[in-house]
This record gives sequence, C-alpha cells and structure tokens, in this order.
Amino acid sequence: MMIDVRQVCHPEAVRSFDTEQLRRHFLVERMFEAGKLLLTYSHVERFVIGGAVPITEALVLKSDKATIGSPNFLDRRELGVFNVGGPGSVETDGARHVLGHRDALYVAMGTKDVRFHSDDPAAPAKFYLLSTPAHARYETKVVRIADAKSMALGDQATANKRTIFQMIHPDVVKSCQLVMGMTKLDEGNIWNTMPCHVHDRRSEVYLYFDVAADARVVHLMGEPDQTKHLVVADGQAVISPPWSIHSGVGT
Repeated sequence: MMIDVRQVCHPEAVRSFDTEQLRRHFLVERMFEAGKLLLTYSHVERFVIGGAVPITEALVLKSDKATIGSPNFLDRRELGVFNVGGPGSVETDGARHVLGHRDALYVAMGTKDVRFHSDDPAAPAKFYLLSTPAHARYETKVVRIADAKSMALGDQATANKRTIFQMIHPDVVKSCQLVMGMTKLDEGNIWNTMPCHVHDRRSEVYLYFDVAADARVVHLMGEPDQTKHLVVADGQAVISPPWSIHSGVGT
C-alpha cells in the first residue's frame, strides 16, 4: 500500500509559501475515490489520514512497514472511522460494526484485520479514517451520532451558530490521544469556528463534507499575524499544525 507522506513545515518557512506550496503541504485533495483506500501520513503528530470507498468488494487496511513501522497497521496505533456516505460496515478481526451516515467507530490498538464494506454499491459508504500512535488497548466501540456528546455554540448575529458533536471523546469512548467530532452549522450560518485560535499543545485535521459540488470553503490558517487561506472542496481535508489558526467559512 502506497502512502502519501507529508513533512513538518516550520511556520517561518510557510510565510513565503505560494498557493501551490500551501496546498501541497496542508491540503489532502485525494480522499474518496470509488473502490480505493487512500492514506496520507503526516509527520505532524504522526497522523494517518485516509478515505475508503468500498463498492462491490471489501477494502482492507494494510500496513506499509516502511512508513508505519510494524507488520499490522494498528500494532501501535488507534483508529477513528467516520462514515460520511451511504450505509456500510467495518469488520475488525471478524466482528462486524454497522455504520450509518455520520456514525463513528473507535478501533483499538492491536486489532489485526480491518475491512470496510458498503451495503449498496450504488450508494457506497465513504469512511473517513484518522489514526494516531497509541500506548494502550481500549475497547473497540461504535458511536452513533445520536449518542455523541453535543454542545450548541455560537450566535446567529455572528453567523456561527452551530452544534458540536463529540464522537471519540473521553466522555463518550476511551482512547489514548485520538479525539474526533463533527461540527454542524445551523441554516444561514457560515463560520465553523469564530473567533479563530491556536492550540499550541495539539494539532487538528479538518475534513469538509456534504459540501455542494459547486460550493467551496475558505479555510483560514497560518500564524495569527501571518495568515493564509486554502480553498477547499467537498471531501477534502486540511492538516492544521499547532502553531496555525484554524477556521473555515463557506456558503
């Protein structure tokens, strides 16, 4: 399995990046392609970011030992799976976990075999994958969108009224360091986070999904006094290092 590898960029170097350089280092454009499992390895937090779109046959998560460093992908990693497509399932060491649209799955470190399935080839599942290094094995667990910890934030006056759904979170499911969630904007709101800010002790990956084919999101990034932007389409992800602001706006 081939994995696209992204190196760490110093913030002072990023100040002089042109649009092409910025997109090459921080935007993951190839995420969801029919019948494929695509992975990107980022040296920021040693994230592995991926997308799996099974059609008629299962897609198997395999290890690239040169990049991952172990015979099995999850020997020393944990995995979050979030379904942004049609109904499907994830098979972990023979146990099948059914995931509807916007359901999530936490997969424990030490799991040997992970396979992705779609229920209907005409409306396939689209599994967003995010993996981080792990030091302990916790329970593999499905988290339905209805079971997530939700918080209403923002205000209509500032166009950022939204609901945060915390899916893989200490209050919902145990993990080593991985957390995952979803932001859903109320109708007529355009900002996913405002005011934008930085987290010096952690990095983030933003996946934008359910965006209309003719629409785009402007993702703001960079140092607070050296801002940049990425124009992002549906099903694309942004790597956000700890020194970078992060906020997106779209219609």
